[in-house]
Amino acid sequence: MDRYAVVGNPVSHSLSPEIHRAFAAKTGERLRYDKLLAPVDGFADSVGEFFERGGRGLNVTLPFKGEACRWVAEAQPAAARCGAVNTIALEDGKTLGFNTDGIGLVRDLEAQQVRISGRRLLLIGAGGAVSGVLDALIDANPASVHIANRTIAKAEALAERQGAAVAAASLDSLDGRFDLIINGTSAGLTGEGGLIAPELAAGAQCYDLLYSRDAQTPFCRWAKDAGAAWVSDGLGMLVEQAAAAFAIWRGCAPSTRDLLRSLRPGTPA
Repeated sequence: MDRYAVVGNPVSHSLSPEIHRAFAAKTGERLRYDKLLAPVDGFADSVGEFFERGGRGLNVTLPFKGEACRWVAEAQPAAARCGAVNTIALEDGKTLGFNTDGIGLVRDLEAQQVRISGRRLLLIGAGGAVSGVLDALIDANPASVHIANRTIAKAEALAERQGAAVAAASLDSLDGRFDLIINGTSAGLTGEGGLIAPELAAGAQCYDLLYSRDAQTPFCRWAKDAGAAWVSDGLGMLVEQAAAAFAIWRGCAPSTRDLLRSLRPGTPA
């Protein structure tokens, strides 16, 4: 039976095994999917041993996406551009690295009928999470994209990768009106919900790349209190990026919305 896993540190909280086992059951694919806890300084050894023992593919989560991009034999273009790999596939004896985060985000927004084309986007943060979704968002033709970060130099470096399509600002100097605000920071992990002035979120649609089983990340709670027109966490993105990874590994695209409703009852079809 083909073996897959999610590798990270920590990894005990990951929903990936539940998601991929459900995909396998739905599609009739026979596979085993586990969690692989790698030491912070032992990623290469852990994943090398996994593949030496017959592993066929890995999902990669924090803090290893950047290291995974350097480790694979070949990073596919989207992953190479952002310097982060969240999916590794073994093909013809060679490890290939992919990043499915961007397509996962766009598919979830589309499923929730949130339009990107022609709209003003604000991305909060300039780390790997934002870098991993930036290309897919720009490909969806927004009217403008701003990246805001505490350290403006990081935002500027990420913006320069895209040329004139993206503007950069520091969090404390940010102003303007935005239609869609996406949080790509760890605010949802630390309990700090608000990173920007609340009036910027009033009337906007707000999305957190992090997720919670109860849909109430600190950022989502903050955005609601600030008067956002709509809020969502990233559980749908998690499911959609996993579906894209599953299709890379197994050659078939599993249904996602039924699974999302099972993970969070009440999710619209």
